[in-house]
Amino acid sequence: MTMNIKHHPMKKVLIANRGEIAVRIIHACRDYGLQSIAVYADSDINAQHVQLADEAHSLGGNSPADTYLNIPQLLDIAKRSGADMVHPGYGFLAERAEFARAVINAGLIWVGPEPETIDILGNKVKARKIAQHVGAPQVAGTAEPVKNAEEALAFAEQYGLPIAIKAAYGGGGRGMKVAWRLDEVTELYNSAVREATAAFGRGECFIEQFLDKPRHIEAQILADKHGNVVVLGTRDCSLQRRNQKLVEEAPAPFLTEHQRQRIHQAAQDICTAAHYIGAGTVEFLLSVDGTISFLEVNTRLQVEHPVTEETTGIDIVVEQFRIAEGKPLSLTSTPIPLGHSFEFRINAEDAGKGFLPTPGTVTLFSPPSGPGIRLDSGVAAGSTIPDTFDSLMAKLIVTGATRQQAIARARRALQEFSIEGVASVLPFHRAVMEHPDFISDDTFNVHTRWIETDFINDIKISPRQENSYPEKVMRTFIEINGRRHELGLPAELLQGLSLPDSGQNSLTESKGREAEATITAPNPVSAPISGVLQSWYVQEGDKVKQGDIIAVMEAMKMETQLTAHRSGKIVIYAEEGSYQQTGNMLASIDDD
Repeated sequence: MTMNIKHHPMKKVLIANRGEIAVRIIHACRDYGLQSIAVYADSDINAQHVQLADEAHSLGGNSPADTYLNIPQLLDIAKRSGADMVHPGYGFLAERAEFARAVINAGLIWVGPEPETIDILGNKVKARKIAQHVGAPQVAGTAEPVKNAEEALAFAEQYGLPIAIKAAYGGGGRGMKVAWRLDEVTELYNSAVREATAAFGRGECFIEQFLDKPRHIEAQILADKHGNVVVLGTRDCSLQRRNQKLVEEAPAPFLTEHQRQRIHQAAQDICTAAHYIGAGTVEFLLSVDGTISFLEVNTRLQVEHPVTEETTGIDIVVEQFRIAEGKPLSLTSTPIPLGHSFEFRINAEDAGKGFLPTPGTVTLFSPPSGPGIRLDSGVAAGSTIPDTFDSLMAKLIVTGATRQQAIARARRALQEFSIEGVASVLPFHRAVMEHPDFISDDTFNVHTRWIETDFINDIKISPRQENSYPEKVMRTFIEINGRRHELGLPAELLQGLSLPDSGQNSLTESKGREAEATITAPNPVSAPISGVLQSWYVQEGDKVKQGDIIAVMEAMKMETQLTAHRSGKIVIYAEEGSYQQTGNMLASIDDD
């Protein structure tokens, strides 16, 4: 493994990401004296990160594959812009070893672990073996990815339920399913493979025991090119829906000193054995009976890194830059936590409607302020939330001298926060900060499935927001000094403008969607979200029972199952793979 510890003069950083994390990295660039280069999909042409960066370049498309996952396009922009360095943020290509290699092979500095390390730790089966080798705590699991659903079923029968089905190359909760009944193992395995293939390009899954009602505890680490590995502290990330975190805090509360030290030591040992470089997170599950089990290593910056920054005084993104330059860490041991910090993910989702994503235009964005308040945001009033990317708009980080002071400040801040135009999870966060399972002085009863099993969701459905669909880009061509250039403009600037059709040079709408014919039927099955109709579980004319799962849709990186609202014979109108707007009729269930 090559470890170049030469100091690199750095001028410009290409940020291969979007939204709030791109803005966060731009802030670190400014603090550290670097120039920032943003990239954007068509729907992000007016996004905050585009406006804040020193320069911005179009990726020319709207789908993830055409834009933020387009390695050749990203490298071409890096070359044209004179970038010295590439920061991947989180998600997208952040844990893709082939991207890290491509960046390094292009002569650029990669902000992250060595590609070989990403390969090893990104494969959860190999990561388990390293954890086992260093003596980290673990539950039973398959030694290799399983070949099919039958092998998953066999593991469940041998070791008992619940079991976790996990994408070997997954992350962020995607490509992971938990089976609580034998009759759902096959479908959940198939779903995990589908999600993993779509999100990571690899569908292999392995199986392990799933601890009942576990907490999700993680340790933030930093490691430099000189062999120094420092654990910054712990976080609790138990409050999740569909394996996606909603509230995180640091340090993790209600741990014994022995548990905390066990987690710190295991995290340090795993990263040392893997020759880790950069910022990373080692994740564990903690069961009700105190059992600790290694979960995975995230070889990137985490969404929830701000709570560790607030309680340690360390700027983790600046440390990433320092490490990439070959400088030693700015600290040598685990710092004593300063106070307590919460992070609330402000997603564009309707908590009263099962956390369904709600893309659209933000008409009002009025965040809180005052002592202990930090906002990491990727939006402002007028921003659009595209349906093609995840639903995170901003992160509210609240810090106090104690956990109870932080809770009091969080209540105040959440009440002050107003968002209109799209639904948000603010009502859920407000409810959580009044719930005894979460805010008690002496117990902590939240676990990773608390929302699904214990939380009484009486949150009102958000009023239907009637606003414009996320803007598209209109493209035409202009000539400057005799050279032809493509010009892209927000579509809203050109509303009402009519240009004559002149063949290839005419004004064209990028990635426009054709208007769909209106279909009516007496017992419609309507799209609950705007997104892609991933697959039908039934065929034309099949008999279905009320409550049967009949289809799955995907939007903002989340799968949503559609169930039959009545019994009868199904008539299908929408094709698999087609894009559907909220409310579109997909099928009808007629009397048998």
